[in-house]
Amino acid sequence: MRLTTNWWLPICGALGAVILLAPTLTFGNDAGAFLLSILLAAVIGVTLMIVVIIELCKPQRQGKPVLAMICIFLSLSWLLFKSADYLRRSTRWMVYSRSYKAQVLHQSNSSDGTLKHIEWDDWGFPGAGYTTVYLVFDPNNGLADAARTGISGKLNGIPCQVVRVHRLESNWYTVLFYTDTDWNDCS
Repeated sequence: MRLTTNWWLPICGALGAVILLAPTLTFGNDAGAFLLSILLAAVIGVTLMIVVIIELCKPQRQGKPVLAMICIFLSLSWLLFKSADYLRRSTRWMVYSRSYKAQVLHQSNSSDGTLKHIEWDDWGFPGAGYTTVYLVFDPNNGLADAARTGISGKLNGIPCQVVRVHRLESNWYTVLFYTDTDWNDCS
């Protein structure tokens, strides 16, 4: 099998997809990350189109590497977009869990039965509202069913209704609140 001179094209497609979603993977759903991703999409899109035009205008053009570049870019972008929240949450927990656990466990127990928690993530934009995710320590794993089944609504130990619960490890969960709702203000 002969290695073509355009072996770098599929790598460019993969690299473009990673660069495109780097702001979301790094900063989450923040408005700034979204705007940066739009700017990067324009730059990467124009760059890939220039590469396609240059490669297809060559006398010995090879369409397969160009097609591979485009397919890899589109499929990897879609895959990273679909799994960005999971990748970000898992990586963040793997790297910083010790620090987060110390912050949460340092809190005193609540007299009203609410679970120990800290703010884990937030995003928003003026006029659109702000969304908050909390890291919650649940010593009884009462949130396990909600995490497993995707149940939303009012859950024991949490003062407000929630959209989604994710299990990080035993006793540790992230809890997504509805937009413009936070732990102390359920309106």
